[in-house]
Amino acid sequence: MNDKKNNVRAYPAKLPRGFADRLPAEIAATEKMLAVIKESYELYGFEAVETPLIEFTEALGKFLPDQDRPNEGVFSFKDDDENWLSLRYDLTAPLARYVAENFDKLPKPYRSYRAGYVFRDEKPGPGRYRQFMQFDADTVGAASVAADAELCMMAADTLEKLGIKRGDYVIKVNNRKVLDGVMEAIGLGGEENAGRRLTVMRAIDKLDRLGPEGVQSLLGKGRKDESGDFTSGANLLKKQIDTLIRLLEFGRIYDLIQRDEFYAVDTNFPNPFFTMPPSEWDSAWYFDSERMSNKAASIRRVNPNNKRHDYSFGLDILGKLALLFEMNDTLASGIRELVEMECLFQSAGYVATVKGEVDDRGDEADRIMIDPSIVRGLEYYTGPVFEAELTFEVPGEDGKPVRFGSVGGGGRYDGLVGRFRGENVPATGFSIGVSRLYSALKAVSSPIVAGATTRGPVIVLVLDRDHLTRYQNFVTKLRAENISAELYLGQAGMNAQLKYADKRGSICAVIQGSDERNHLDGPQVTIRDLVLGAELAASTKDRADYLELRANAQFSIPEDRLVESVREVLARHV
Repeated sequence: MNDKKNNVRAYPAKLPRGFADRLPAEIAATEKMLAVIKESYELYGFEAVETPLIEFTEALGKFLPDQDRPNEGVFSFKDDDENWLSLRYDLTAPLARYVAENFDKLPKPYRSYRAGYVFRDEKPGPGRYRQFMQFDADTVGAASVAADAELCMMAADTLEKLGIKRGDYVIKVNNRKVLDGVMEAIGLGGEENAGRRLTVMRAIDKLDRLGPEGVQSLLGKGRKDESGDFTSGANLLKKQIDTLIRLLEFGRIYDLIQRDEFYAVDTNFPNPFFTMPPSEWDSAWYFDSERMSNKAASIRRVNPNNKRHDYSFGLDILGKLALLFEMNDTLASGIRELVEMECLFQSAGYVATVKGEVDDRGDEADRIMIDPSIVRGLEYYTGPVFEAELTFEVPGEDGKPVRFGSVGGGGRYDGLVGRFRGENVPATGFSIGVSRLYSALKAVSSPIVAGATTRGPVIVLVLDRDHLTRYQNFVTKLRAENISAELYLGQAGMNAQLKYADKRGSICAVIQGSDERNHLDGPQVTIRDLVLGAELAASTKDRADYLELRANAQFSIPEDRLVESVREVLARHV
């Protein structure tokens, strides 16, 4: 007997935090999801392209990191030539590099989609991973916000094709120029404040996770989280913070305005889009004529062509937004672009309108909604930004119901491709978070996920190793007829082999021992229907169809009927 100790070191078998293994059912469901998304994107005229996982760190840019070292926020390393390389943190920056590198060869506008894993070297937590899959669609070379509006409409269509019911989702839309204009109005404009503006954007993007109080802390001196880690803030003044919170809490402010309970800013003016353009306001209507004249002159930029539009909830929101903040060219530009998008949503039927005295809104919620609190945290966004939010509730970590939240988003990034060309190239894109969407589809029992149960192969048992070639021949015949089959290659006996087939989720097993092989009528095989066998085990002999069930659950046939009989069993459980 060998009493020598095994001195080989045993390493702990565990994953790093922020990563996850994926099992067959999730992989199968994901593949079905990707197929539906791909079909939806292609319906809109997008074509596939694929970029590598690794790019030069410089090519990715420092839009995610906020520190000096080149690998902050991303997984980075140096190659043999001392070049910094990084795992991509999204699919947009690599696309910008690809388009710039192949600019003259590509049609413009260039419409493409791609799916793949991205990596973030960030602190993991519940629902926050360091590796996750995205599925993006982008239009490069189209300056019109019609390209942004089209992506929002495509996002709505895609969610419905995936099994998310209308009313259980909303595509929220804003414009980065709105936030930029408000920051400009509170003194954060100019290149000298670029770093503080980025800190502000990242703080605001955490609204859903931290709430208004957490964001206020990050806009001020900073915030300490539950673990004790401290995040430095933007060090804004209280007046500046209050103005930004007014934008972030626009929904609450809007409700107060509707109830005539908001007094911080005068909003008792006509809506500039569907009631009356500012150029037609009559200051005699208002108790302070000079104040109304000044307000009309200030916001005339949001509707310079004096258009009157049909009423929609989005235009009502934009009218209030124009009245709430000190107007400047940046803010006015953002509002005008949102008005143009809202009109496109109206014409395509994605938002309801009221024409004159006829209200055709019905009971159905708008599929797309203007929401001034949507920001998107990445620095490279320059115009419209949008987020796909699921509105149904699921149990939270504490068991209480919480709104599911965002499963995707995107926006316009006119400067990203231009980094490589020395000139801006208009571009916009939308990205679906595949892993998060998978969780959402499970929560609503979407058939995309529910129907993705994987079945194991037909298992051919090995009961006599001297006849291994015979068993191999059975497997070969099944595979030749496009039937997934596996020869059992372990060392276990018959019962253990059948348990193995059950664990694989196999529908049936093929058995041949000496009795079948030496049968008087010639070589036989036994087919065991494992699904019916499980049903039989759970039933009683009093069941009326018990004998029929037992006969179908296991039966013997001549070898030459193997393929035909296996196919019949598989067809029972399609």
